[in-house]
Amino acid sequence: MNASPATEQEARKSRRRMTVSAVLISGAIFSMLGLSFAAVPLYRMFCSATGYGGTTQVAKIAPATEGQRDIIVRFNANVAKGLPWSFEPETPQIRLRTGKVATVFYKVTNHADRPIAAQALYNVTPENSGGYFDKISCFCFTEQTLGPHESADMPVVFFLDPALEQDESMKNVDQITLSYTFFISKNPAPVTASSDHSEGSDKPL
Repeated sequence: MNASPATEQEARKSRRRMTVSAVLISGAIFSMLGLSFAAVPLYRMFCSATGYGGTTQVAKIAPATEGQRDIIVRFNANVAKGLPWSFEPETPQIRLRTGKVATVFYKVTNHADRPIAAQALYNVTPENSGGYFDKISCFCFTEQTLGPHESADMPVVFFLDPALEQDESMKNVDQITLSYTFFISKNPAPVTASSDHSEGSDKPL
């Protein structure tokens, strides 16, 4: 028996509603997936811009004038599991006037019989100090490669922004800890005769 025109019309409307619903649901799923993939780089950009999570800042030049406060800056060094390097600061801590540039060195040694590339991740504590901790130069900006049993002194040049003196959340902060952790690179650059330090070539820090 043939369906009535009214019944067929209702069926078509129902199919259209189901199609529209499917499209909307699919669009929502793809949008959420896109946001999840974008979340990591967006979060990193947010941290870099605000110092959130103890992320330090990057500066090209030092402040024109020094501030009024002296703060102790402590240095921490770690090596992730599986990386046969030793890593330590030249000095455990310094007392630094805000606005004054300091240079400290970290000693790192590759104990393996082969070249190894690694990247240093970093943060500062307390976390609210990240927005005022400015690095001019740092070994952590680029991947580092050490030849077999090679050692190197790696510098970090930084200052504490005098603007922290106007931040109420920094009022009682008298110590800041800068922490680094070296992780072995997942996709290290190929080592050639020209880049192998055992052949006597210089490595930029």
